[in-house]
Amino acid sequence: QVQLVESGGGLVQAGDSLRLSCEASGRTFSSYVMGWFRQAPGKEREFVASITRGGSTTNYAKSVKGRFTISRDNAKNTVHLQMNSLKEEDTAVYYCAASTRWGRVAVAGYDYWGQGTQVTVSS
Repeated sequence: QVQLVESGGGLVQAGDSLRLSCEASGRTFSSYVMGWFRQAPGKEREFVASITRGGSTTNYAKSVKGRFTISRDNAKNTVHLQMNSLKEEDTAVYYCAASTRWGRVAVAGYDYWGQGTQVTVSS
């Protein structure tokens, strides 16, 4: 089992950058595929990015590809989401999640979730 705590959210202007972090508890962090999801008001939670256990392979939603970068540090039990060129439509609560299998983009494919961190992008 793993517990996840996100941080780094905030209010920024369009075009700015923000870096989210997710710290995991437990000794088995490196055994999980890690992902980031987001949920805007009135919308379903959607996949943003994921990274393999060793960090060698990543996957991104089309809406963020080229602007967001996911990375992880297994020695520190952390996963990050670097968000550049932020847009108003990136406004959402961002969630960190852990999965036992690579390739999952659905919410149901992830077993553990953090509490979320709010990102608000103003024009």
